[in-house]
Amino acid sequence: MDDAPSTYESQPHRSLNQWLESHPLYDWLLAAYQNSRFSAKNIEPFIRKHRIDMSEFEPGPYRSYAEFFERCFRPGVRTFPTEPGSMGAFAEARYFGWERLEPWQQFPVKGHSLDAARILGDEIVRSFEGGPVILARLSPMDYHHVHYFDDGRTSEHHRAGGRLWTVNRHALLTKPDILFRNERQVNILETANFGRVGFVEIGALSVGRIVQAHPLDAPFTRSEEKSVFRFGGSAIAVFGETRRWRPAADILQNTAKGIETLLRLGEPIASRD
Repeated sequence: MDDAPSTYESQPHRSLNQWLESHPLYDWLLAAYQNSRFSAKNIEPFIRKHRIDMSEFEPGPYRSYAEFFERCFRPGVRTFPTEPGSMGAFAEARYFGWERLEPWQQFPVKGHSLDAARILGDEIVRSFEGGPVILARLSPMDYHHVHYFDDGRTSEHHRAGGRLWTVNRHALLTKPDILFRNERQVNILETANFGRVGFVEIGALSVGRIVQAHPLDAPFTRSEEKSVFRFGGSAIAVFGETRRWRPAADILQNTAKGIETLLRLGEPIASRD
């Protein structure tokens, strides 16, 4: 994705542009424009540039770029696994995966972008030490709705973080504290087939609005819509209990090479041990 190096390569005090763009006020002003009818002129050029197959999505017209960004798939275009022990992709995104979370581990390649204790909190993270981890990164051209991968309920939830740094791949490798400084929503899910799961929705530059589409106090079912990221790029970190499930082999193999795996919504990303 196009991006300015100053957005993620320098520290805030060295880049006025970075400091201003990470401020919540910038996010609010950009959102106001993207929700206006004047932004609609950006839709067609964006579709052409990124070769988005609009036949997969509900037809417009889209009255603003924000409406286009939150477009929904047509019914039946994406499906989730029917086997109880198969975990489907909760987002249409690029995935990293690891079999075990150790207290000393730092992700994804260098730095400590997935310091679980700082993302989840010291008390919560203890139940996930030694368990699997998945990181999904969404780009601006992607479908930005998030879905539940299993039946269950939300037992805990809270907000954390504040500013909004970009979460593109280069940023994850060069700015090690992004994922625990950004605005994020931490959810502890009690699932039917994969045990207790830490599910963290992480905002990014221009994505300060993570809207929960499903009531957090109500049970959920597999494939049901969970939330919506509003405009920009974003990420989701998922932490599992030890020996409950394992990321798919191709995700593990690619992660070991420093390669993200692009997966469609509902495609298998993990299986029950």
